[in-house]
Amino acid sequence: MISFAQQLIDGLAALMLLVSFALLAQHRMLSVLHWFAAQGVLLSITAAVVAYSSGHDELYASAVMALLLKGILLPWLLWRVIRQLHVHREVEPLMNNAVTMMLALGITLFAFHVIQPIEKISELMTRNTMSIATACVLLAMLMMMTRKKAITQVVGFLAVENSLFFAAIGATNGMPLIVEIGIAFDVLIAALIFGVFFFEIRNTFDSLEVDAMQASLVDKDDES
Repeated sequence: MISFAQQLIDGLAALMLLVSFALLAQHRMLSVLHWFAAQGVLLSITAAVVAYSSGHDELYASAVMALLLKGILLPWLLWRVIRQLHVHREVEPLMNNAVTMMLALGITLFAFHVIQPIEKISELMTRNTMSIATACVLLAMLMMMTRKKAITQVVGFLAVENSLFFAAIGATNGMPLIVEIGIAFDVLIAALIFGVFFFEIRNTFDSLEVDAMQASLVDKDDES
């Protein structure tokens, strides 16, 4: 008999997967940030539910950190960068939306096929989330590879970290608190450095599109 807590965790995992697909489908930067913030909030809720049902009280601190850092602070910092750089819309991705979604579906099925044997031997209440967490990691990597703007690539990188955090909750009921604090601090510093780099890139290349930066570098090499 599946407990209510396990059903709730499975439902939150399904929402995490839907958010990963939603991130891939967005073209407006503000929509990307809204879904990225939603992913952080879902992580926080999942950590709190696992803490309550498993008795791992340290996960409550992880839930608070996830809400403040991943659900509020990082999206707000990226929103400030977007507003100051006047970047509101992503250019067309490397692949059209239909191809990207089909590839994402294939990646998801691959993740379920690979992780399902591990889930069968696990006795954790969160075992059903492992395949979804793996799919979310791969989908975030796909987002990094199929976007042309540096900002959306960074959002993809941060989504990978979110998915790894979710995988840690599902596979081990959470990492030690001191490790999570260290990772959270590293991610915050990385986000601040990325923000500085965005302004420097814009001033140097007058664009945040990877193709434009590559073309500019090629032109400079030809001139030299």
